[in-house]
Amino acid sequence: MPQPTLSDVHVDVPLTNISVRFSQSADMFLAQKVFPAVPVQHRSDVYYTYDRSFWFRSDAQLRGPATESAGSGFEVGTDSFSCDVFAVHKDVDDQTRANADSQITLDRDATEFVTQQMLQRREQQFVSEFMQSGVWGTTVTGGSGFTVWDDYANSDPIGDLREGIIEMARNTALKPTDLVLGPEVWNKLQDHPDFLDRIKYTQKGVVGTDLLAELLGINRVHIAWAIKNTGAEGEAANYEFHHGKNALLLYRPASPGLNTPSAGYTFRWTGLFGSGENGIRIKKFRMEQIASDRIEAEEALDMKVVSADLGYFYSGCVS
Repeated sequence: MPQPTLSDVHVDVPLTNISVRFSQSADMFLAQKVFPAVPVQHRSDVYYTYDRSFWFRSDAQLRGPATESAGSGFEVGTDSFSCDVFAVHKDVDDQTRANADSQITLDRDATEFVTQQMLQRREQQFVSEFMQSGVWGTTVTGGSGFTVWDDYANSDPIGDLREGIIEMARNTALKPTDLVLGPEVWNKLQDHPDFLDRIKYTQKGVVGTDLLAELLGINRVHIAWAIKNTGAEGEAANYEFHHGKNALLLYRPASPGLNTPSAGYTFRWTGLFGSGENGIRIKKFRMEQIASDRIEAEEALDMKVVSADLGYFYSGCVS
């Protein structure tokens, strides 16, 4: 054996110019993008709703000389919201901080970690509230309500989506503005012959979200790229897309306001002061009893379907 050995002349130490950590960009999460956020001063309250059936018919009648005009009216109701408070923390203890290599930025890592935790939780709430069968005015299921879109020979995704657009317009006098697609659905649609045939003479020649939006006559197409690990701590990791193999057509206004319909709103309690641009409040405070600094993330919100007929849900779009 040659002397000295490799281990005699070098002791492995962490590199100072790289480290490897996986996290998702906040831009990949849709929960804060799709529906307008409504700032509210109280955790719970009510808002007014108008029965649209009164507004889409006419009670006007022929009026004879010296007679009264036909009377009519409309109904006003209320609905409610309740913002729940969600929080998570990561403690950074004094001993670990004192012993950490310079490449480990514990406070910054803890801040980014709890932020990721909140973004994950928010996306899960978005999916449970909005990306489910039965919560919208219409739900159609691949295989029974329409031919799954990866059956290229027999499916008609353009026709299926336009049918949803027509039904929403017929029932509400509003056309969808947005389409949410799971990545696996988008992956199959990009190669669908119906789409490729329609765009083969365009400059790009490939299906992009802008071309799909233009083809359908809507404003935006969102691809839900965020992923989650469904495995518990200590178990094998199991990574999945949050939004599954589904699609949602919806109408949303540019911003919330009086007399303004929307498929959904995110009510955000402004009384929880100190939240950042993404709606998450980050706090750092001393936990002397455990000789640690606590990094805590917190937010208060309610995601709510407010007009079910302004959403058209496609479940199980691809096999």
